[in-house]
Amino acid sequence: MIKIRPSTDADIAAITAIYAHHVLHGTGTFEITPPAAEDMTNRRADVLSKGLPYLVIEDDLGIAGFAYCNWFKPRPAYRFSAEDSIYMAPRASGKGWGRLLLLELMAQAERAGVRKFIAVIGDSDNQGSIGVHRSCGFSHVGVLGACGWKFERWLDVVLMERALGMGSATPPAQ
Repeated sequence: MIKIRPSTDADIAAITAIYAHHVLHGTGTFEITPPAAEDMTNRRADVLSKGLPYLVIEDDLGIAGFAYCNWFKPRPAYRFSAEDSIYMAPRASGKGWGRLLLLELMAQAERAGVRKFIAVIGDSDNQGSIGVHRSCGFSHVGVLGACGWKFERWLDVVLMERALGMGSATPPAQ
C-alpha cells in the first residue's frame, strides 16, 4: 500500500539517494554532482520556511519518491507562482505514483495560496515527466533549446503550466 505524506527529517537519507540517482543517471535535473544530505536538508528547510509543501510517497519498502514546490522566482510579484519538482526511485517508475504525488502536491500548493504551477522539465526527451504533467492538466508553453550541457550533449528545457484554484480569474488573497 502506498501513502503520501509530508516529509520529515528522517526521510532525508532516502530523498538524497533518490535525487543522487537522477543527478548521476538522468537528465531531469541539470545538476551534475549529487548534493550531500546536509544540502538536501537545507533545501527542504527553505521550502518549508515559505509555507510550501515537501512530500514523500512511500510503500512497504520505504520512500519511493518525493515532490515539492518552490517559488518560481524570488521577486515578490512571483509569490503566487511555484515550480514543482518530482523525483521517483527507479523501482517506482511507471506505476502511476508520480501522478498521484503531483496531484497531492498541487492540492497542497493551492491550499498554500499558489495560483500557478510551472513545470521546468529537463530534457525534451523526458517523456515520463512530460506525460505526468500533461495527465495532471498542464499545458505546453514552450521549449528552451539546448540550454543545458550534461552527459556530453545539449539538453532542452520544456516549460509547462497549470492554473491552480481560481488561477488568474480573481485577485489573490493578500
